[in-house]
Order: sequence, then structure tokens, then C-alpha cells
Amino acid sequence: MAGARKNAPPREEVLAAAMRMIAERGLEQLTMAALGREVGMSSGHLLYYFRSKDELLLRTLEWSEGRLGAERGRLLTRTVSARRRLDAYVDLYVPDGHRDPHWTLWLEVWNRSQNADDEARDRQAAIEGVWHRDLVALIAEGISRGEFRPVDPDRFATRLRALLDGFSIHVAIGLRGTDRAQVLGHVREFVEEGLLADA
Repeated sequence: MAGARKNAPPREEVLAAAMRMIAERGLEQLTMAALGREVGMSSGHLLYYFRSKDELLLRTLEWSEGRLGAERGRLLTRTVSARRRLDAYVDLYVPDGHRDPHWTLWLEVWNRSQNADDEARDRQAAIEGVWHRDLVALIAEGISRGEFRPVDPDRFATRLRALLDGFSIHVAIGLRGTDRAQVLGHVREFVEEGLLADA
């Protein structure tokens, strides 16, 4: 076992392979055995590293969120208006379309969290919390610069993220009559009515 672990691919390579499999084949095809074949490890070795499929999925989500977080950080520190950065935040948040791999993974982790332990729930909350804090800070900055009308940044961010989550689920599952362009239009209207009126 020790020799096999020594020759195992780096954990990040395993997580990247899991995300790639979700994107290319769908979540239902991501089994420990299939992932093991993809990275040259036995399913037993994968279980040694990740303990369960639930843990593998949560670690893959955390890895994917780390990459998205870096991209979000670049977008939010650009020297453009708060409104343009808010548009970029929304664009990054909303799924690309039906079966978007990141959102497919999110939905599965959310679904499994009904039976998750406190540690797993805390880790999910940490992911959510970073998105929320970034949005609150951006709205507060826009208010301080006079770009947005004075609102409670935390309250507005909570409502905006609820809107984004609801619409994003519709896009990710391919609900008829809801596509990405429509969602972006609805969100743009919500932002204009809530933040830009009388700014």
C-alpha cells in the first residue's frame, strides 16, 4: 500500500480528472472505479485518500471553487466601475448552460448535504460565504462611490444570490423556457431597479 501511495498521482490531478469526467460524461458516470481507471489508481486507493464518494465530490467542488475564486478575485480587482464588476460577478456565477459541470457538481453536493455531518456542512458554508462576502464588499464599494443607491449591502446581496441560485438551477437542469441569456436579463433588471434607481 505504501509503495502504491508513493506512485499515486497528485491529489489535484485526481480532482481535475473528476471534474473533467463530470464535464465530458456526466456525474452519473463518475464512479470510484471509473475515476481510478482515469488516473491509474484502484478504487481502494481512491477510498484511502477520500474515504467516500461524498468526500471526493466535496473535495472536487472545493478545488473547482478555488479556481473560480481566483478568477473572481481577478474580476473584482479590475480598475473599472463597480457596476461592470458586478456584471462580471453575475456572469461568472450563472451556469454556462444545461449540465454545466460546476453547477452539476454543486447540485449533487447540495443534495447529499441532507445527510452530511457538521464538518461537511461547514465546508459548504465556507464556499457560500466567500461568494457572499465578495458581493457584499462590491455593493458597499459601489454605494460609497455613489454608483449605487444606499441599500443594506448584506440584505441586497442575500436577495441577489437567492435570485441567482434559483435561476442558475433552472439553467443547469435545462428547464425549458429558461436559458442563460434570459437569466442575465432578469438579473440585470433586478440590479437596475434595486441599485441604480436614484443613484
